[in-house]
Amino acid sequence: MTPSEQQNLYDVAFAMADAARSVILPYFRTSDLSADNKLADGFDPVTEADRAAERAMRAVLAERRPQDGILGEEFGSQDGQSGLTWVTDPIDGTRGFLSGTPTWGVLIALSDTNGPIMGIVDQPYIGERFIGGFGRAEVQGPHGTHTLATRKNSSLKDAILFTTFPEVGTPVEGAAFKAVSAEVKLTRFGMDCYAYALLALGQVDLVIEAGLNAYDIQGPIAVIEAAGGIVTDWQGGPAHHGGRALAAANPKVHAQALDILKQVS
Repeated sequence: MTPSEQQNLYDVAFAMADAARSVILPYFRTSDLSADNKLADGFDPVTEADRAAERAMRAVLAERRPQDGILGEEFGSQDGQSGLTWVTDPIDGTRGFLSGTPTWGVLIALSDTNGPIMGIVDQPYIGERFIGGFGRAEVQGPHGTHTLATRKNSSLKDAILFTTFPEVGTPVEGAAFKAVSAEVKLTRFGMDCYAYALLALGQVDLVIEAGLNAYDIQGPIAVIEAAGGIVTDWQGGPAHHGGRALAAANPKVHAQALDILKQVS
């Protein structure tokens, strides 16, 4: 792929993220925002902002990349002919969105048959856009543009660990997470996709989650790997299909966390 082709793909991804921003922000922190529940048992919300954002991104692709496939959280999959697929989550962290916290984000990945090759984690309210792939790893935002780089020398005993839900999936998965958490310096909860962005930014060392879908993890994988980090499943294999994910800042902390997850899970 030539540099001009890569730039064209970034231009499309940025247009998608811009389109999502423009339709999401009018809904954020409004008192009359309602949500539908996707689950009969539990709470998995979806709002009109989620749907509107995915429609806006799909409209960009229909105009500029109609040959590509699409996998989106709200409207499913659409086959393409190019061998490339755009994997989108219009609002990752809808619970946080409903709560007014700016820790949700728009996730965009461009994937081939081997997984994501480029990705974006975009936080519209803060105005930060984390991008990775094709030799780029940077954050663009109100404080300028800066290179992304994960922590290079952290170990488990000094690590900061994030996950979204304290339960971390099933009881067995929760026990595995707690075993890692017992060994780190600090554990924090509830950041949704922004935790992955912080890992790419060099602020934290580990993100461990379970029960993910492909659209939850492919954008973060591209950004973290471009910044020098590692993302696998809990056995050290590929994580881009979803399920369990272990994102780590460097090989040392990844290996230490993986050793515990393999034993417990």
